Amino acid sequence: MRPFPLTWLYVPGDRPHVVAKALAAGADVVVVDLEDAVDPDRKEYARAATAERLGEAQPVPVHVRVNAPDGPWAAADLAALATLPGVSGLRLPKVVSPHQVRQVAVSTPLPLYALLESALAIEHAYAIAGAHSSLRGISLGEADLRADLGVRADAGLDWPRSRVIVAARAAGLPPPPQSVHPDIRDLDALAASCARGRALGFLGRAAIHPRQLPVIERAYLPTAAEIEQAETVIKAAATTEGAQALPDGRFVDAAVVAAARRTLSLARRR
Repeated sequence: MRPFPLTWLYVPGDRPHVVAKALAAGADVVVVDLEDAVDPDRKEYARAATAERLGEAQPVPVHVRVNAPDGPWAAADLAALATLPGVSGLRLPKVVSPHQVRQVAVSTPLPLYALLESALAIEHAYAIAGAHSSLRGISLGEADLRADLGVRADAGLDWPRSRVIVAARAAGLPPPPQSVHPDIRDLDALAASCARGRALGFLGRAAIHPRQLPVIERAYLPTAAEIEQAETVIKAAATTEGAQALPDGRFVDAAVVAAARRTLSLARRR
């Protein structure tokens, strides 16, 4: 996996031909979904088809969103998928406590990613983020969270979004990716939403259609101006130790240098 994955493409686990297409779509990570995208009467088929596909290594990292840890299908999902060579990580939906993460962690060596989708999960965000060393990331499931909170306007999710970003960083995890943008046709709205998410501190975004991938990547890659500014900071830091002011008035200290290095790391993806 790239050091900074920016695109996470979800695909239904009960549609193997779509999974095959997703693997060639250019996403940093493909997420095979056994949960919300699969009807109850298709759960067993989706699990079996996914296990068959992921019985060997894949051309890109593949995560599987298993069913909710407290639900009736989770144990079978973990038993079928936890040690397959084609699975790079497990995404755990509807996590509300660190205990759920620890329960899964003892049954698999795979990296885990927790999805926070309720008010209770947001309240426990930091505890979940630090639940176990196998947990490599947290993110929001915004559709369920909207329903739980009764949120109508997008601004109603600003606080939960910031809460999850802060909890992840406080626990030493990478910045979370944004939740999916449900309208696959309105790419301008997607770009605007990504710009807003980037400003809040997200890094990358989940997608539900390949056409969303280049929009997300463009939104989260640094601009030419940002790259130039970062290079200026790094050059200044190499010549003078400690805090300093650049000719254009910008103040440079260790935190600014760290941010510049991250910008240049992202730029190398181009």
